[in-house]
Amino acid sequence: MADALAELKERMAEVTDLAAVLRLLSWDLQTMMPPAGIVHRADQAATVMRLAHELLTAPRTGELLEELRPVEDTLDPESDDAALLRVVRRDFEKAVRVPSSLRADMARAAAEGRSVWVKAKAESDFASFLPALERNVELKRRYVDCFDAPGERYDVLLDDFEPETTTAEVRALFEELKSPLVALIAELRDREVDDAFLTGDFPVERQRALARDVVDMLGTRPSSWRIDETEHPFAAGGGVDDVRITTRYDPNGLESLFSTMHEYGHGLYNHQLPRSLSRLPTGQSCSLGIHESQSRLWENLVGRSRPFWRFFYPRLQATYPEQLGDVAQDRFVAAINAVRPSLIRVEADEVTYGMHVMLRFELEQDIVEGRVELRDLPEAWNRKMWDYLGVEVPDDAHGVLQDVHWSGGSIGYFSTYLLGTVMSVQIWEAARRDLADLDERIEGGEFGPLRDWLGEHVHALGRRWPPQETLRRATGSTIDAGPYLAYLRAKYVRGR
Repeated sequence: MADALAELKERMAEVTDLAAVLRLLSWDLQTMMPPAGIVHRADQAATVMRLAHELLTAPRTGELLEELRPVEDTLDPESDDAALLRVVRRDFEKAVRVPSSLRADMARAAAEGRSVWVKAKAESDFASFLPALERNVELKRRYVDCFDAPGERYDVLLDDFEPETTTAEVRALFEELKSPLVALIAELRDREVDDAFLTGDFPVERQRALARDVVDMLGTRPSSWRIDETEHPFAAGGGVDDVRITTRYDPNGLESLFSTMHEYGHGLYNHQLPRSLSRLPTGQSCSLGIHESQSRLWENLVGRSRPFWRFFYPRLQATYPEQLGDVAQDRFVAAINAVRPSLIRVEADEVTYGMHVMLRFELEQDIVEGRVELRDLPEAWNRKMWDYLGVEVPDDAHGVLQDVHWSGGSIGYFSTYLLGTVMSVQIWEAARRDLADLDERIEGGEFGPLRDWLGEHVHALGRRWPPQETLRRATGSTIDAGPYLAYLRAKYVRGR
């Protein structure tokens, strides 16, 4: 039995290695690769995906799992080996339903689609993107057809990103959030906030230096991180000592600062995953919702807080004395927290952000079920933007083409942004209960206690448990809209 477990671990280590190679191929595609290289990269991605899928779904994997079934029943459920067998069995039973050729085709279409999207967005030309979108959607529908979905077809895709979570559960949570958010937006949207100074001349070279300063200040291990530029920020890397985050610099504003803190949260999660399990599936991140809870925590709960800016604002003023030298700290904090319905999700304030996510979640279900023709997506998008936020969309670049995800076949993804945002508040409150002086530490530029707490209570759990059990172990509760809504009202209505 020990030999079978060792063989299974080696097999899964190779699958994990191939998944890391795919991430690095994608990182290179979006940051360094010459545009013409897409003709090679698409084939390379397809080959690596096929090899990983074949290794995971090979008959030998199933034989090992069956051989180890008696052992699994005797293991301590809390042990690493018990967790590994749970996770691998689930992955195998799901993956074995999908042909390797389909997996390869999906990887190829994802690589090709991203390249098409960059050009289409730059030209605000949805029609030029439509064939790539149609190909990705066709493949996703074929993927869903591989499963006998007990509930909704969308459940199959959602489970890839947020395991053991159903569409109905997400829909119920979002319905609980929708009315309070709509009411809060109506209450706050017309408040006068002086934020004109946030638009102006912010030289990119200084933004690059600030991004490096922020990452170093929040904390990393030496020689293990890098920051690059891309059209749509993301975090990737090859392991706990190979963390790669990206951001996007706009010479007319400071959004890169918050984008960098957002991606730092993703990177820190990857950085603090359990090293002893780094080549096993249990040593990977739990879900995209849990991942997003980390990025939103650092971007908003730290990065838009008064304690943070009491510490960091002098550094920002020194970097941009012409723009901010005569702007008081309180005025700056009010400006970066202004509630104002806007076009772009990644630039949205904390209150309106949820409506951007709900819009995409609903459209994704319509796409999967065929309730909307893909050529009509811009019209459907624009209508929802008006209905939910009262915002008119001027062009496709600021509308349906603003996000990269559908170009890479990541359909089923969007709800995790709001799931993670809700969970971020629960995790933040748990950290503050344990770290009574957290605000004072942040105001003093001490971020180590928060990093360590997250490392112990969230990151170290890896993928041993499903996301809601991971959240329960970190906070004492599964996902709950209450703390998130209470946080928004306390901050934006009562001014705490």
